[in-house]
Amino acid sequence: MQAVATPREDQALALLSAHAVRQRAHRMRELCEAGRLQHWRIDVGRLDLVADYICETIWDNYPLLNIPFHARWRHFAAGGHDRWAALQAKARWKGVAEKARAAFDLVIPSVLLDAGAGADWRYRDAHGSVLSRSEGLAVASLDMFAAGAFSSDWRDPLRADAQRLRDMSADDLRRGFQVSASNPLVGLESRAALLNALGRVCLDSPSVFAREDGARPGGLFDHLVAENNKSIAADAVLHAVLRHFGSIWPSRLSLGAIPLGDTWRHPALQSDDETNGLIPFHKLSQWLTYSLIEPLQAAGIEVADIDALTGLPEYRNGGLFADLGALVPNDPSALELTHNVDSLFIIEWRALTVALLDDVADRVRAWLELDSARLPLACVLEGGTWSAGRRIARQKRADGSPPLKIISDGTVF
Repeated sequence: MQAVATPREDQALALLSAHAVRQRAHRMRELCEAGRLQHWRIDVGRLDLVADYICETIWDNYPLLNIPFHARWRHFAAGGHDRWAALQAKARWKGVAEKARAAFDLVIPSVLLDAGAGADWRYRDAHGSVLSRSEGLAVASLDMFAAGAFSSDWRDPLRADAQRLRDMSADDLRRGFQVSASNPLVGLESRAALLNALGRVCLDSPSVFAREDGARPGGLFDHLVAENNKSIAADAVLHAVLRHFGSIWPSRLSLGAIPLGDTWRHPALQSDDETNGLIPFHKLSQWLTYSLIEPLQAAGIEVADIDALTGLPEYRNGGLFADLGALVPNDPSALELTHNVDSLFIIEWRALTVALLDDVADRVRAWLELDSARLPLACVLEGGTWSAGRRIARQKRADGSPPLKIISDGTVF
């Protein structure tokens, strides 16, 4: 007999959703516009300028408006080399399900390794491309996957085995990511710890991740299909990611013994239950969810209501609003300081970023004369806000760094 969830558990589970992220982010915007946030204000008059800048970026990148989803798969094609397509051409998968499991096996560890790399790290691939930041991290993880670094069986390299992930060391990543004293990567130990935790989660949850060939992240594909058949809502994918991978994150907040992941406290966000003061973001988990949509679709699974997911509150999207003056710090000197991820300055910036991404997405659609069916948020992000955030950062700072300085352990951004 299935145990009945307690009220605290129900409240915790409600926070493990994109709906909660969006709802509370927009409440934070309301508080900001009422002058009740300490660190930031919104210059609404600049939002049209932001939307225009995004549209310019979209036209530059996608003149035919054939914009793909914002997902890890875009990074695997950095420098004009579609490495995933090349890998698929050589693979000998037996059917779409086996291919989907392999895609999950690749993209889940790759996203977990995708937190900010720092300004000084670079990766040189087999094509001679020198890549940095998210693209470099993506290609490095793909190269490790292709070389069998995540597999326990040399005869079957294109997979990620739970036991191998559990036992991977920081030295394994140091070699795979070409890290050295002159090529430092932020949060190397934390990244290895995330892979270790991913391996343990898969081993500890055989009903979700194990098949006859062992436990692996790709088992989540079979679990999602078994629970949802041929159609699944995007927020249900996110909920599964948060529930089944929630314990891999460093110990932060929990409620009713349920880890809340990328959830933080802000005293101005009031509610009349035990979620009082809590604001979820689930950035990496939503990034992972966006990245799981395409292998699900390729396997013939309909993913519904993708726009239920939110924009991602991170350097590029949030940096765009700060660099273009739509988000203005009440104390301009705060941009020169280094902040912890749990500081109210960063929490407010992230919440307002989520809310403003919805706002400018509507403005972009109106400018391009497209509706949300033709230009979903996932495409606005890709086309889009993320690229525009990187573009304005390069225009304003020689190294392309974001406008905010944040202490990162490699597990949030």
